[in-house]
Amino acid sequence: MNLRSMSHLTVPFVPTLRATLAGGVALVSLAGCSGQKQQRNRPAVPVMVTAVKKMDVPYTIEANGVVTPVQAANVASQVAGIIRRVAFQEGQDVSKGQVLFEIDPRPYQAAYQQALAALARDRATANNAERDAQRYASLAAQDYVTKEQADQMRATAEAQRATVAADEAVVANAKFNLDNTTIRAPISGRTGALLVREGNLVSANGNTALVTINQISPILVRFAIPSTQLPLLQKYGTAGGLVVSATPNTGTNTLVDSSASAPLGLSVGQGDPSPGGVPSPAGPPSGGPTSQLTALSQPEHGSLFFIDNAVDTTTGTVQLKATFPNPNRRLWAGEFVATRLELFVEQNALVVPASAVVTGQQGQYVYIVTDSLTAQQRPVSVERTAGSLMVIASGLREGERVVTDGQSRLTPNAKVVINTPQGTPAGGRQRGAGPASGGARAGSGGTRTP
Repeated sequence: MNLRSMSHLTVPFVPTLRATLAGGVALVSLAGCSGQKQQRNRPAVPVMVTAVKKMDVPYTIEANGVVTPVQAANVASQVAGIIRRVAFQEGQDVSKGQVLFEIDPRPYQAAYQQALAALARDRATANNAERDAQRYASLAAQDYVTKEQADQMRATAEAQRATVAADEAVVANAKFNLDNTTIRAPISGRTGALLVREGNLVSANGNTALVTINQISPILVRFAIPSTQLPLLQKYGTAGGLVVSATPNTGTNTLVDSSASAPLGLSVGQGDPSPGGVPSPAGPPSGGPTSQLTALSQPEHGSLFFIDNAVDTTTGTVQLKATFPNPNRRLWAGEFVATRLELFVEQNALVVPASAVVTGQQGQYVYIVTDSLTAQQRPVSVERTAGSLMVIASGLREGERVVTDGQSRLTPNAKVVINTPQGTPAGGRQRGAGPASGGARAGSGGTRTP
C-alpha cells in the first residue's frame, strides 16, 4: 500500500473525531446547565444565625471539687458513765461551749468530795508539822533538844507539804472528771446523727464518737487543676483573691425553659444581641416552680486561699482550696460540686456560640451568611472554649453572621432562609428563598431531621 492509498484511508477519520469531541463538549455543557438549574431550583435551607461579637471573656479553669468543712469535731466522752440527758436534737446547729450530753455525775461528785476531805486533813497535819518544826528549831538553838530531833521535825513538815500538794492534784483530777460529766460542743457548727441515746453506757476516751459536728458556714471546697495551668496560676494567683465559683448538684441541670430554647441564637428579624455580645436567655416567669429551681442551680462564689506546694506526680494535678461564706448553706460537706476558677478577663475577645463551629476533616470551620443570603464556608482558628462560647483567634470579623443551627443541610454557596427560634422565617419572605410556597416549606422543614 502506497502513501496515496493511506491518505485515502485517514480522510474519513477526521470528521468522525471532530464529531465525537463536539458531542462531548455538548454533554458537558448540558450537564453544567442542568446543575446550575438544579441549584437555582433547590429550596433555601432554613438556618439560625447570630452575629460575631467582641466582648470581655474571663479565662476560667473548670474542675470537679469536693466540699469540706473548715472544722470537724468528733465529740467523745472523757469519762465513763451512763448518759442521763441529751441536750440537743440531731442536725441542730450548736455553738461552741453549748451543753450536748450529761453523764451521771454522782460517782465523780463523791470522788471529788473525798479528795477535798483528804486535802483538808493533810493540810491541817502539814500546818501542825510546820509549827512543830519551828518549835524544835528554837529548842535546838538553846540546846534543850538535840539538833537531830530538830532536823527530823523539819523533814516531817516537808513530807506533809508534799502530801498536801499530791492531794491538791487529786482534787484537780476529780474536779476535771466531774466537769466532764457535762459534755459541751468544742466548736460551732451543725450536728450529725446521734450515735448514742439516753441510758447508754459510754466509756472514757472511747473510739466511738457520740456525735460529729461540722462547721459549714464558712466552708471549704477542694479541687485539682492540671499542672499545665500552674504557670498561669502562679502569675495571676500570687496576689490572692482569685474568684472561684461552685455549683451544687441540685438535680436541675437538665431543666430547660421553653422560652429560652435558643439562648445563644440571634434572630435577625428581632435585632442584634444585647450589648454584652450574646443575647441573654429569657427567664421563666418570676415566682414559678421553674424560677425557684433555676435559683437553686446558681453558683456560690468564694475566693482561692490555698495552693499546694507540690504537684501530684500520680495524677499530674495541683490541689487547691477555696473558702466560701455559704450563708444559705447550699454547699454541704462531702458534696461534689462543679468548680470554676477565674484567672483573668480577656478584653474585646471575638466570640461565637460553640454551636456555630463545626469540626471537619480539614479542621474547624463555620458557615457565614452573606447579604445575598448565601452560605459560605469559612475556616477558623479557635483560641479556647469559654462555657457555651468559643473565642476565635482568626478567620472571622466582628459583625459577620454565622450559622448556629442547620449546618448539616448546608453546602457551600447554598441559599438560606433565616429562621427565628420559633421556627418561622425572620422578617417575612427572604430574598432568594424561592416562591412563597417553597419558603413556607423551608420554614417548616427547619424542625425536621436531615
